Amino acid sequence: MIKTVFIASTEAHSGKSIVSIGLVNMLLGKAQKIGYYKPVISQNLLVKKDDHIDTILTHFDLPMTYDDTFALTWQDAMGQMETESQGEMLDIIIRKYKSLEEKYDFIVVEGTDYPGEGAAFEFETNAQIAKNLQAPVIVVVSGEDKTIAQVVSAALTAIHNFDAREVQVLAIVANRIKQEHAKDVEELLRNQLSPEILLAIIPQDTRLQSPTLKEIYEQLNGKLLFGDDHLSNQADNFVTGAMQVPNFLNYLTENVLIVTPGDRGDIIICALQANLSTSYPKVAGIVLTAGYQPEEPILRLIEGLQTVVPIISVETGTFQTSNIIGDIRSQITSDNVKKIRLAIDTFNKYVNTAELDKRLVTFKPSGITPRMFQYQLTEWARSSKKHIVLPEGNDERILRAAARLVSQEIVDLTLLGDTADIKAVLNRLDINLDLDKVRIVNPAYDQYYDDYVNTLYELRKSKNVTLEMARDLMTDVSYFGTMMVYKGHADGMVSGAVHTTLHTIRPALQFIKTKPGISVVSSIFFMCLPDRVSIFGDCAVNPNPTAEQLAEIAISSADSSQRFGIEPRVAMLSYSSGTSGEGEEVEKVRRATEIVKQKRPDLKVEGPIQYDAAVDPVVGSSKLPGSEVAGRASVLIFPDLNTGNNTYKAVQRETGALAIGPMLQGLNKPVNDLSRGCTVDDIFNTVIITAIQCQDTSQTSEKHA
Repeated sequence: MIKTVFIASTEAHSGKSIVSIGLVNMLLGKAQKIGYYKPVISQNLLVKKDDHIDTILTHFDLPMTYDDTFALTWQDAMGQMETESQGEMLDIIIRKYKSLEEKYDFIVVEGTDYPGEGAAFEFETNAQIAKNLQAPVIVVVSGEDKTIAQVVSAALTAIHNFDAREVQVLAIVANRIKQEHAKDVEELLRNQLSPEILLAIIPQDTRLQSPTLKEIYEQLNGKLLFGDDHLSNQADNFVTGAMQVPNFLNYLTENVLIVTPGDRGDIIICALQANLSTSYPKVAGIVLTAGYQPEEPILRLIEGLQTVVPIISVETGTFQTSNIIGDIRSQITSDNVKKIRLAIDTFNKYVNTAELDKRLVTFKPSGITPRMFQYQLTEWARSSKKHIVLPEGNDERILRAAARLVSQEIVDLTLLGDTADIKAVLNRLDINLDLDKVRIVNPAYDQYYDDYVNTLYELRKSKNVTLEMARDLMTDVSYFGTMMVYKGHADGMVSGAVHTTLHTIRPALQFIKTKPGISVVSSIFFMCLPDRVSIFGDCAVNPNPTAEQLAEIAISSADSSQRFGIEPRVAMLSYSSGTSGEGEEVEKVRRATEIVKQKRPDLKVEGPIQYDAAVDPVVGSSKLPGSEVAGRASVLIFPDLNTGNNTYKAVQRETGALAIGPMLQGLNKPVNDLSRGCTVDDIFNTVIITAIQCQDTSQTSEKHA
């Protein structure tokens, strides 16, 4: 069952609060612990709390604090955007959501309120949040001041835009639709919507939109003279009292707010009397303008009345005051229980709650976004903290990545190098690495140096390695770091920012060696594309694997994919798809595919297949109709290193994809190689996947113990 739904609008003042209130009420009847999350709130926290959040928490008595319900203010989010840190913004939002997900059976997530000017930008932000939370969306469109055609167009455009970003729309709620338009809007939308999308038409209701006298009083920043007990009165309309009393009475309507200069005692008394009369509509309240207050005899008369509507005095003139009142947008506040109940009743009346509940139960999120994937990696690594050695301790990038890893408490670290040299680099570049939380080891002076030398000699003497050679090799940081892993003094190693691939992995091949049943060490990259995460292998180790080796690479890559939460659908890539092509290279891939099917009949595998047929649903269904992999491949196996290495770099550069890796597969203990052109992010991510590999190694060791 899906654990969340995202409520989004396409503009300000859509009335989506009705949907969130109604939805929370509906879900509380079906689950014990309901959470509410509004990732980006409009209010500046120094000014006041978000009224809508307060209403949700207070009325439904949700077991949450106010601070639990949001991740960022709009100002904070804009600050992230201005520094081009959208990724960091999404990380913050995901982390907060994940902490809530562990506590609640279901979470209602609500999008932004469109407080700024950039509606298109804000829509994109909401779509990205929904996608990264893997949440289906309920879209709320407003019919206020819109024609029938404009409402229908707004709804269809919203659906198209969410679809284009691969976010599933669960329902469309057309809110505040004029009564006379409701039937036509419903008919036109039903004819054009997919049957999978639920449709609800909520007619315009002044009782939900009209501000209370309390809201008017607060917005006008006036002085309340009378009527404190009736501030919950709603003002459905307002009239300016600037005429003679007989004419004025003709303009009174139900729940009217009267705006008049404070020196018009005749209008004040007339309004109060009309409110008491059964012959006239109810008066909601009176606003006295221009800084005037009633004269003393009028005040004494009012004080003697048993029932007095709120009377508010303001300094602004009648025209300006009327404009301010006209611009007030009412909110459903926690103290207005009547309006909350009306919102719930409206939701239940116009939304097919039984069908909505059914669709929430059956919805299954598809795929995983790159940001969610990176979040999961971090949480997996942190869940069972491992010890990683970084041999290139003097490198600036290594130290910056180490600072991030240590500050986030993801792994324990050992840096190889001279302490004074490392401190000098940290000071020169102002890198905030807490040296109390890392271990620095100079190989030649370490307490284990002699033991490591003797161990290497015993392991390699059959390969003509002498004790003196072992002493020399053990001063090399790659050998020393690998020996730390071999001896269990570190769980894994990451190197290669300075050294070549061969220099990094040679020691591992010499004495850590491969796992039982595996003859070839291979590599994969996690390719974090804009809309999905794919596995590319082998792009770093094997120049020209045989069919048998290619099959082994595919199986190892599929297992790695499964381990990292990506459903493996394996594409064995070639320049031909299906049975159409001939040639030695195609036959190698065809043979490798058959070996995979024989050894692992549980895997979904297709080959030979071209790249476009593997990843594009249209091309895939055309070239290989009925295939479980074509158009949906998540694990792409390249026939040789030349193809794989060039392809991953081309995809990375042309699409802006984040390539995490390479991650080596097949070794008894985790050792991973970096590119010499790696960034701080590359190192950070590679250490994290190495730590996760270490968890698997630990579990395997415990099973064999």
